[in-house]
Amino acid sequence: MADEKAVKFPVEATHIMMFRRSIGDYSVPDTGMEDAAAPPTFPQSVAQFDPDYFLRLKPGVDWFGSGKNPSGVEGKPASSGGLHAEQHFEFERPVRPGDVLYATQLGGKTWEKESKRAGKLMFSERITEYRDENGELVCTARGVGVKTERPVDQG
Repeated sequence: MADEKAVKFPVEATHIMMFRRSIGDYSVPDTGMEDAAAPPTFPQSVAQFDPDYFLRLKPGVDWFGSGKNPSGVEGKPASSGGLHAEQHFEFERPVRPGDVLYATQLGGKTWEKESKRAGKLMFSERITEYRDENGELVCTARGVGVKTERPVDQG
């Protein structure tokens, strides 16, 4: 039984094919995709199914964005905003077309380090478990983000 907070993630052959193409992986021919396992970083595409994904644009809500000029944000940011520092995936089995996964966020560790150019560096870990419809663990993803106390000195 899936956790009610879990994001439902249906895995389709076409989704895997498009993901492979987006990362430049043409190792699997267009025929037979229905049997091809997803690439190791594929679970991150669960964001397409999560309405609360933290980088998703939300109509009517100011969004920092990723363009040259951030949309909806006034003034200079107090920090770098944050960087993705690490990503790890541990698989119990391959992700295949036809799977229906349920992604659940778990608490992770936090820690700090001191930096000469940006002050305090604040690290946080995001752990996501991907389970199948039987509740069996398929993959655990662990990402580490870092925020700075102030923008990095350029000098």
